[in-house]
Amino acid sequence: MVKDVTQLLNKESGRIGNLQITGRLVNVPPKGKMIVVGDIHGDLESLGYILKDVDFMKKIREGEDFLLVFLGDYGDRGFYSPEVYYVILKLKDMFPENIVLMRGNHEGPNDLLAYPHDLPTHLHRKFGEAGVDVYTKLSEFFNHLYSTVLVEGRYILFHGGVPSKASTIDDLAYAHKKHPRETHLEEILWSDPSDGIKGTYPSPRGAGKLFGEDVTEKLLKMLNVNVLIRGHEPSVEGFKINHNGKVLTLFSRKGPPYQNEHGVYLQLNLSEILENAKQLQQYIHKF
Repeated sequence: MVKDVTQLLNKESGRIGNLQITGRLVNVPPKGKMIVVGDIHGDLESLGYILKDVDFMKKIREGEDFLLVFLGDYGDRGFYSPEVYYVILKLKDMFPENIVLMRGNHEGPNDLLAYPHDLPTHLHRKFGEAGVDVYTKLSEFFNHLYSTVLVEGRYILFHGGVPSKASTIDDLAYAHKKHPRETHLEEILWSDPSDGIKGTYPSPRGAGKLFGEDVTEKLLKMLNVNVLIRGHEPSVEGFKINHNGKVLTLFSRKGPPYQNEHGVYLQLNLSEILENAKQLQQYIHKF
């Protein structure tokens, strides 16, 4: 199935349903609903809860106009990482026009992978020696995941943070091709917002950068959107807001090794114009 979904993603170019695909950027028209899921990290229980809580299969049966967007980081740090990958692959295979799979830093290229990267260990435990072949196929799958989702006039979605030197939308769409010559992909996958700074600073993560509100504001204006929605950072409440409401962070995994007491997901009506992440709080579902 990994190979089938990789081929499916490889063929997703131009227009897919209501979506416009350019490189690794998905352009979404401002209509219908969007469900956004943050980092899962092998937490099968939380993933199952979200799918049940949003009544996913009912939405499918009734032909509802909706997208389920995952912000990346499906595996690592969690015992059920293989099972989480199976579920998201199956979802994409069965409902390709309703599922958008984004790339996290735990699905990064080899020179940007998080450390420790324990997915191979989980695959070996699950599949024995065949786990090596499964991991090889998953690594190829990672290379076809989307790095950016743009909801016209509304939101920009990354896994990590703002590519601080981006000057055109092509820098986002083709960040994977410009890597490592240019730092766009590294920052999209690894960077974090920081309040009280201007510009960028080296990140304590060892990759990506800390970026200030001025960096966020510049990108939002360039794209004519109001809020950056991202994952990447654990938060005690499952979400946090930075840069005076310009950045919303979502984290959907619960429990160790992270210290967040709650997981969350976000459900939006895309036709509604919201200008600040604080207005999005009413649509955050905490569990």
